[in-house]
Amino acid sequence: MKRNHIWLTGLLLLVVSGAQAALQTETVTYRDNGTEMKGYFAYDDSIEGERPGVLVVHEWWGHNEYPRERARMLAKEGYVAFALDMYGEGKTADHPDTAGKFAGEVRKNMDVAESRFLAALEQLKNHPMTEDDDIAAIGYCFGGGVVLEMARRGVDIDGVASFHGSLGTDSPAKPGEVEASIRVYNGAVDPFVKAEAIESFKQEMDAAGADYQFINYPGAKHSFTNPGADENGEKFGLPLAYNKAADKKSWADMLEFFDEIFD
Repeated sequence: MKRNHIWLTGLLLLVVSGAQAALQTETVTYRDNGTEMKGYFAYDDSIEGERPGVLVVHEWWGHNEYPRERARMLAKEGYVAFALDMYGEGKTADHPDTAGKFAGEVRKNMDVAESRFLAALEQLKNHPMTEDDDIAAIGYCFGGGVVLEMARRGVDIDGVASFHGSLGTDSPAKPGEVEASIRVYNGAVDPFVKAEAIESFKQEMDAAGADYQFINYPGAKHSFTNPGADENGEKFGLPLAYNKAADKKSWADMLEFFDEIFD
């Protein structure tokens, strides 16, 4: 009996060890127009063959651990995920003033933003595990605004999902130019996203003939998917708060969305 117990324990350890080894991650350096960028791949190598790829665009804090964690979560769901760098050189911010400066520099030149997005897209498509005809992008806060801008610009990917992202734009979508399906996950009490901005966004998408859904989560504030939101909100006096229910519901909806667009 003791020998059987030891054998079963050993087998369990092997299974657990194998499961842990299946998740592969890699930090890579790539370039866009002479600027060095830092990216992060995550995928499950226990899955055979190619599978859809998902770009992950960071919050205004930059390419820190949060988008990498989301990339690992996507990998566990069977995707090749690539957390990209929109600021260059892997820059991150530890204060809202710095984050706002970094984000503002990107927003004021969307041609540069698109070039950096496309450079990351090329990295993802070239990964040996990626089915390069099945690509989506997700973004958080600043990153949510970025993926919506890429959809407006007609970037050739299957879908984008914005989590508590900005909605405004200087270049509204034109009819027939939005190729990606769109999901927007918004906190219903997010003070950074006004009712006027929501209505304007919906009118823009309707006029453009876009395939989109806008989902509001009652009681959710800005940055509702990030468990570190409460700490940052308290530290800097910002209206940020994690909302577990909204986080789980939006993630589940996103996975259903991917099932639809990659079918």
